[in-house]
Amino acid sequence: MQVTQTYWLEHAWLGTHVEPGVALDVSDEGRIAALRTEVATPPPGATALRGLTIPGLANAHSHAFHRALRSTVQVGSGTFWTWREVMYGVASRLTPDSYFTLARAVYAEMALAGITAVGEFHYLHHAPGGTPYDDPNAMGEALIAAAAEAGIRITLLDTAYLSSGFGAAPDRHQQRFSDGTAEAWATRSSVLKDRDHARIGAAIHSVRAVPADQLGIVAQWAEERRAPLHVHLSEQTAENEACLAAHGRTPTRLLADHGVLGPRTTGVHNTHLTAEDIALLGTASTGTCMCPTTERDLADGIGPALQLQRAGSPLSLGSDSHAVIDILEEARAMELNERLRSRTRGHWTAAALLRAATADGHAALGWDDAGVIEPGALADFTTIALDSVRTAGPVPRLGAETAVFAASAADVRHTVVGGRHVVRDGAHTLVPDVPRALAESIAALHA
Repeated sequence: MQVTQTYWLEHAWLGTHVEPGVALDVSDEGRIAALRTEVATPPPGATALRGLTIPGLANAHSHAFHRALRSTVQVGSGTFWTWREVMYGVASRLTPDSYFTLARAVYAEMALAGITAVGEFHYLHHAPGGTPYDDPNAMGEALIAAAAEAGIRITLLDTAYLSSGFGAAPDRHQQRFSDGTAEAWATRSSVLKDRDHARIGAAIHSVRAVPADQLGIVAQWAEERRAPLHVHLSEQTAENEACLAAHGRTPTRLLADHGVLGPRTTGVHNTHLTAEDIALLGTASTGTCMCPTTERDLADGIGPALQLQRAGSPLSLGSDSHAVIDILEEARAMELNERLRSRTRGHWTAAALLRAATADGHAALGWDDAGVIEPGALADFTTIALDSVRTAGPVPRLGAETAVFAASAADVRHTVVGGRHVVRDGAHTLVPDVPRALAESIAALHA
């Protein structure tokens, strides 16, 4: 294993504490080959990262095209269901080429926010009307290529979406989401292949979008490949009520009965759960991905994250609709939401919240070798400035508390993925003008 790059970290969070003066040797395979502490000054030839370096952040739940909705759906009255109609309008105008252009800019924005891996919950498969492209995976391949050009890792969670609700046919907007059957979904998804920066996982959009007798097919596909499996779960009370009416059980129980739950499965949102639901998820070690900025933006509610974790459900974080792309804010919001609900403080330590944003988020996406700064791990890390108006002065100044409770995405100065310096001094090295790329790709969709 040849060392090709050395980074000197002024301060590094090593999972339990902050260590000053850390040197990291990175191999030609993009992994941390060696870690040395008590290195007071940068070694000759090393790249110095001044500030607080933490493992790369994992965005465990993304719908890249939702970024085009930011600021256009934030005013006026309505619900999740009225917001969804606006979202469908944007989805109807995307092509493989325009989705690549938009996603490349969105993933570059993520890199600027310190995100090194994204879980893309991908259900926009076919052309409008449901006709497959010549390459049936053209849209998914566009996302994989976009992540590569933006310099981050991706887990493409190819999503089964077959019904408008408990057996009803897809509506006109949803036709391009559907493969018709879970078997057809599995056939198409099986063509997708892992690569160095990309892994292929599966998703069940929701219990309303995949008929009960087809849930097991998706779960088996993921089990055979030992791939991550994600599912939107109990985001809305209306979904729970419809599931009870159709099946006489909650969505969580329905998933359990069809073999969907397990340690490689992650429920996204998990907002409106019963005590039995929480016990089922925890006992199965099924993960929970909380998306607090989206959940508050869509007026979804505050999920029982604390109870889920205590029951045995590992927590991860996502930016979902991208009303905000800031995983540090997601971590902070999870604690602050719980304070609002309980009217008490201090439910998670800053270190626990940072683990959800890093190691546990990567594990939920199948990147078990990322999210930590230690020998053998992927060399994915991000550096937060300690001299901004937000981070200057906190006591203790150099702990996880600074990252979680003081910093924001705007404080990210460096992002390194596989030893490659993707963001340097706050500028993206691969996408020269990210704001312009976002503006132009979004304007084209609204034209």
